[in-house]
Amino acid sequence: MLHYIVDQRGHSAYYGGHTKRTALVSAAVTLEASDSGAELFLSNATGVAITLPPAIGNLGFNVKVRTSASFATTNFTIASPEEDINGGAIVNSVYVPADAENRINFVATAETVGDYVEVISDGNQYLVSGVGASAGSITFTVV
Repeated sequence: MLHYIVDQRGHSAYYGGHTKRTALVSAAVTLEASDSGAELFLSNATGVAITLPPAIGNLGFNVKVRTSASFATTNFTIASPEEDINGGAIVNSVYVPADAENRINFVATAETVGDYVEVISDGNQYLVSGVGASAGSITFTVV
């Protein structure tokens, strides 16, 4: 369960005219359908796993994940229960494709604060896009 960041009045963060639920991720978390639309900030010095709900049956589920701190020892990973992550990211000005993967990796020591991915379900698979500043900062794998 995520604990969303709120201001003194209990309101969610406000970005460019839109209210958005935001959370700092410093421990492993399994997302639920109700977490759709959240922006997550990777804020721990040691990477942890974020597990997505199944893409099938969750049409429109979406989340944006952004690095907000450097991490030097362990990758942050975004895991899907199936090999259904497709799309890619621009990493160091090069397109890195994802084709039937089940892990998105923010690679320790290669990440730059501000690297991000956006993930959305079309009801059958996850489609990913994102940007990583340094070579090797975002990778896609099957585990």
